[in-house]
Amino acid sequence: MSQPPVLRRSAPKPPPPGPVRPPLPEPDRLCGLAAVAGAFAHRPDSILRLFYLEARRAEAGGFCARLAREKKPYREVPADELAKIAGTAHHGGIVAIATPRRVSLLPDPLPEILPEPMFRAGLLPVLDGIGNPHNLGAIARSAAFFGCGGLMLSGDPRQAGLSDAAYRTSEGGLEALGLVRTPDLPAALARLAPHCLTVAAVARGGLAPAGIRAALPAGRPVALVLGNEEQGLPGATVAACAARVTLPGSGAVESLNVSVAAAVLIHALTGRG
Repeated sequence: MSQPPVLRRSAPKPPPPGPVRPPLPEPDRLCGLAAVAGAFAHRPDSILRLFYLEARRAEAGGFCARLAREKKPYREVPADELAKIAGTAHHGGIVAIATPRRVSLLPDPLPEILPEPMFRAGLLPVLDGIGNPHNLGAIARSAAFFGCGGLMLSGDPRQAGLSDAAYRTSEGGLEALGLVRTPDLPAALARLAPHCLTVAAVARGGLAPAGIRAALPAGRPVALVLGNEEQGLPGATVAACAARVTLPGSGAVESLNVSVAAAVLIHALTGRG
């Protein structure tokens, strides 16, 4: 006698794939008292939580009081735990975790009147391919120290972005600056040209800062473009600038570190030297 056929249920079809959500950006880790204080001063609502050593209890007190009012966590922790939270032993005894800061695109077209912070102190530093986050942070620190209100980052793939190291090195400077970026720097410089003098910092062949200042019409600001640590500025970027500036040296060494050169040039071109 033949057996009845066995009925097999087919496996259920998997649901169609839904849209893939991009991973959430990592929060900002702000290490050191100056970086933490800068974030509380300029974007306090972004702070999510705070950790600190016993030695920083007094300095942390005001921050903790604010977080307590906002029902956000804060905690005193031992040094080994703070190093894990910070991702570095160079945490300065206090670490804030914050929502990541967004860097806006430079508007295209530019408004007739640019936002006030962009050329505060008469100068906008523009970074093109500066890859070391410590150099980025050091330049931001100098820019803020000398009263600049903004900082522009190019779309060069070598260009460092905001990171734990950049925030730590800037000592709060990044928090004090309005940040913009542009994917096409030569085109952006052309858009900026009606508003300012675009100046490329080059190792040789440019005017001394005093020569730039002498040729600068009264009240006209400067966009100072600084290039990659090893290769300098791309030719297209230099060609898009109206002037070139070179720091005269003794000749004993070829050039300065870009962050040191930036500090000297910002000091000179803002009329402080």
